Amino acid sequence: MGNSALLVMDVQRDVVEIADGGSGYLRRVRSAIDGARAAGLPVIYVVIGFRPGRPDVSPHHKVLSAAVRDGLFTEGDPGTAIHPDVAPQDGDVVITKRRASAFSGSDLDLVLRVRGIDHLVLAGIATSGVVLYTLCQANDLDFGLTVLADACLDTDPEVHRTLTDRLFPRWADVLTVEDWRTALTPN
Repeated sequence: MGNSALLVMDVQRDVVEIADGGSGYLRRVRSAIDGARAAGLPVIYVVIGFRPGRPDVSPHHKVLSAAVRDGLFTEGDPGTAIHPDVAPQDGDVVITKRRASAFSGSDLDLVLRVRGIDHLVLAGIATSGVVLYTLCQANDLDFGLTVLADACLDTDPEVHRTLTDRLFPRWADVLTVEDWRTALTPN
């Protein structure tokens, strides 16, 4: 798996409230985080956030314009914080992005390159948003990739299944959190 890092993306209070209907999602993400820590892998959190007044959101961007109209994702607002059930520990890096991909409008690539990370393990909300966009860009940047299917979540379960069953396997290893944790454990 190369020099790997776990990316926990957009698991923010407001996003979890919108997307998770009590599926046990946070428990699975917590298990992935615990597995990464036990294996000595860095856990890097990625959040979406916009400046107050939203000077970084174009009215031409349908999805982001709708989100900011609904009052979502202003930096410093409690709903924009990482969900406390999966909160970072001291020493974890938190990246703020300005668009769907974890790389867009952020210094993620710099943080990864400085640490010599060449393999990314992806978890996050939404499968059709941050996970898809980050996977595409990371693939183009020649990172090795693993997607933790059950540590990704989408408001549309069919879209989630289509992406994790049919599209993502073209570019990444797609595993459950349990199977990934088992692969991390030396025999």
